Amino acid sequence: MYWNLPNNHRKSTKKDLVGNSSLWESAMQNLQRFCVTAAAAAAAAANTAPNLNKTLIHRLSQEHASLWPTSLQALLLHSDAATAVGGLPARVTIYEVGPRDGLQNEPKKIPTDVKVTFIDMLTAAGFQKIEATSFVSPKWVPQLGDAKEVMAKIRRDPAVSYPVLVPNMQGLTGALASGCGEVAVFAAASETFSRRNINCSVQESLKRFEKVAADAVAAGARVRGYVSCAVGCPYEGRIDPKAAADVAVALMEMGCYEVSMADTIGVGTPASMEAMLTATLSQLRPDKLAVHCHDTYGMAIANILTALRMGITVVDSSVAGLGGCPYARGATGNVATEDVLYLLDGYGIQHGINMDAVLRASEYISNALGRPNGSRVARALLARRADASDAAASKSSAASVVGPVKPAAVAA
Repeated sequence: MYWNLPNNHRKSTKKDLVGNSSLWESAMQNLQRFCVTAAAAAAAAANTAPNLNKTLIHRLSQEHASLWPTSLQALLLHSDAATAVGGLPARVTIYEVGPRDGLQNEPKKIPTDVKVTFIDMLTAAGFQKIEATSFVSPKWVPQLGDAKEVMAKIRRDPAVSYPVLVPNMQGLTGALASGCGEVAVFAAASETFSRRNINCSVQESLKRFEKVAADAVAAGARVRGYVSCAVGCPYEGRIDPKAAADVAVALMEMGCYEVSMADTIGVGTPASMEAMLTATLSQLRPDKLAVHCHDTYGMAIANILTALRMGITVVDSSVAGLGGCPYARGATGNVATEDVLYLLDGYGIQHGINMDAVLRASEYISNALGRPNGSRVARALLARRADASDAAASKSSAASVVGPVKPAAVAA
């Protein structure tokens, strides 16, 4: 089906967008009213289309009509994702990756019970998505060699998903045997990174994961995809946005319900994040994407804010900023969950997570690892609470030294 776009863009069809057809139809019924006159009518439509992201429509009205096919998909936001403030979503889902991505590169062996307690604390904090571990060979990732035991011991909440990373069919078999209802697969946007990380080309890796994804879906499990090095690579430098977008589409077409675009080494900026997402949103709906940012250059929060303004509503993060990348010297951990929650709270964006409970989990895992908390927000809030506790204790101690106040004599 062709839409009423400029003649040189008639090749853009419904098939260009991977996702729910009913949502496409619903959104396009609104878009058809003003696609005829492109940018000029977009500004007017912003006042009459409450189900669309008005900020993006206004922005498009300033662009040349030739950009419409590239940007239309960014507009396909259902009324449930209506903007809260300044083009931001009303609600964001936090995909907690601390137990897997955060702990996998820790040099010292972490006891299984510590991991289990950590995951249980995250469940109690209100997370709906907690990436628990990876069914990978202990030879490659010794820290996660206890995946089966972890999955057997955690207290699973029926309302919470505990996805696990699976690098191959053997990993999928182990995950399904452990009762995992969701698995994750990965591919890189960088050829060099792919060869050094998993010893094969990007296309070869995608071919490998086709059967993994197909068998997972056949078994009733959901499949999530990751695109590593979506904006930058430790070996190749800047990554072509189209390369990242193409890998995301390939993952979606093999059965992934969602694809997380990862700034694996934390070199992204708001500009490179926008460029990558613009290319990807030309082929996939925003509700099919997530972002996964590392904070090596301190840009993670700014990059996430950019993604939110472009319609992304799922953010990967790690409590206490746990994580890193063994293939990128100097790369720091994932963006801290506490820092992301603080950002969302500042804009009044709902997330359903209890910050106090997150801080308890953050303090617990940092102490267990014997290292400083990697979250600026957690450090600040925990320090403030410690000061308040000390002040209260000091006041109580002073009162006990002075003793009770003797009541004044009552006249007869």
